[in-house]
Amino acid sequence: MLDPKMEKALNKQVNAELFAFYLYLSIATWMEDKGLLGMGTWMRSQAEEEVSHAMRLYGFVQERGGRVTLAAIDAPATEWKSAQDAFTAALAHEVKVTGMINGLVDLAHEIKDHAAAVFLQWFVSEQVEEEAQVQEILDKFKLAGDHPGFLYMLDKELGSRPASFITPPLEA
Repeated sequence: MLDPKMEKALNKQVNAELFAFYLYLSIATWMEDKGLLGMGTWMRSQAEEEVSHAMRLYGFVQERGGRVTLAAIDAPATEWKSAQDAFTAALAHEVKVTGMINGLVDLAHEIKDHAAAVFLQWFVSEQVEEEAQVQEILDKFKLAGDHPGFLYMLDKELGSRPASFITPPLEA
């Protein structure tokens, strides 16, 4: 049986993961509108990954006898100054999500919900990966500076991210 405090906190996390989906999809739309189809593909794949995180949480709540209650999802930003600015916003969001996951782990330990603590370890590891991926892209922006052609090359590189079964990559 899922503790009511944990159920409420996991429902909040489901909502946060669905907001992350909205955010990444919004960034993808912006990227694609700017002609950065590779970066748009990367962001759409990231958006779908966030949905999978929400569904993983959904399944856990249901399996433990809890009830998922969906809440309204805030509208994400729709404009960024540059591609680098959009990736900076993505990293800031991932750092925020990491804090939320850590809070869930703390709650699991506090209420002695060992099943939740074990389940949440996957998310702890996933957040390390999420932050590292976006930071690596930002490091490339910093390394290249204003070098002509960099944005083109990075766009091509990010467009090579394997597409999911839901959204095929856009053709450049």
